Amino acid sequence: MPKLACVAGEPSGDLLAAPVLSALKQIPDMAGLEVYGIGGPRMQAEGMRSDWPMDTLSVRGYVEAIRQLPAILKLRRELLTYLLGEGRPDVFLGVDAPDFNLGVETELHKAGIPTLHLVSPSIWAWRAGRIHKIKKAVDKVLCIFPFEVDIYERAGIAASYVGHPLASDIPLEPNPNAARQKIAQLLKRPSGALEGTVVAVLPGSRVSEIDLIAPVFFETMALLADRLAGEKLHFVIPVATPQLRPALELLLERMQTRLPEIQIVLLDGEADAALEAADVVLIASGTATLQAALWKKPMVIAYKVPWLTAQIMKRQGYLPYVGLPNILCGEFVVPELLQDNATPEKLSNAVLEWLENPSKVSALKERFAKMHEILRRPTGLLVAQAVTQMMTSQRAKRAQ
Repeated sequence: MPKLACVAGEPSGDLLAAPVLSALKQIPDMAGLEVYGIGGPRMQAEGMRSDWPMDTLSVRGYVEAIRQLPAILKLRRELLTYLLGEGRPDVFLGVDAPDFNLGVETELHKAGIPTLHLVSPSIWAWRAGRIHKIKKAVDKVLCIFPFEVDIYERAGIAASYVGHPLASDIPLEPNPNAARQKIAQLLKRPSGALEGTVVAVLPGSRVSEIDLIAPVFFETMALLADRLAGEKLHFVIPVATPQLRPALELLLERMQTRLPEIQIVLLDGEADAALEAADVVLIASGTATLQAALWKKPMVIAYKVPWLTAQIMKRQGYLPYVGLPNILCGEFVVPELLQDNATPEKLSNAVLEWLENPSKVSALKERFAKMHEILRRPTGLLVAQAVTQMMTSQRAKRAQ
């Protein structure tokens, strides 16, 4: 029976890997495939056995990682002991989470276990020296952005472009009216679809992000409600995970005590519905910004990290932008307001700039439509084929 070990460290990795596991089930050579390791609910729904909680790895930023370090190191020891012993796989697939996965892949690679890594670490944005570590850890990198392949080939690392699964999941032509009707049904609103201006607000998928960013976003919503007084205005917040809901509910309760007329709703998940329905998006930097771009939405990107984390990051030589839409376009096509610049006043001004300039929105939608076409590939199948090819190669070596 073929065995695939897989580690996804956060919700975005779970989203990326689930279509791969689904595609593997359709490949005859993978009949009876056993998949195990660390994954989220989507991967588990495709038959993966997650032996450790993904939440342990779902941290962002240096300060946050230091706090979680003892638990992460314990998990890493247990995982490697298992994978180098009774749970030895035919192939290991690391999904993003490079700080964790590259270390695991290095040890497995030394032991002769073939390793694939899905989602290139951001060597093109910062920490370019990491490519030497990748070369020692990974047999092949599966890139979700087309420009990355050339970087690896120049360094003598096998790589292929597999596209981004979100580009296949999201239709080329959004239907905002249908999405607004869906949200109204989810909210059990007898009056029907949401009318007027809809602002999707995505404050992140981690507790640390909610703590730092969500309060600023709520104050931004208050300013927007004041400046657009008299207009029909709805704020829709998709809650990424159940663990985040209590903190967001508390912020919502406080806001509606101050401003009872403000229309803010929380949705369990449903990020796609919120984004498709929106006229504009206020969003924390991360994978969700690409999701918003694929829905062809104007957005304002914000991010905050603890002061020490920010100081370390400044010294790492980032590109001038952090949002994926700007990175992929190679310029600031949407505004980014980070750290001290992420104030309610500046954020609300940036949101209003989009609402007041429909010609700019139209130009941005055209740009995002071209991006969508480039990223649209059968990603799950391409990654599944890479896994199958590596397993077949491994079996042939053993038979010699």
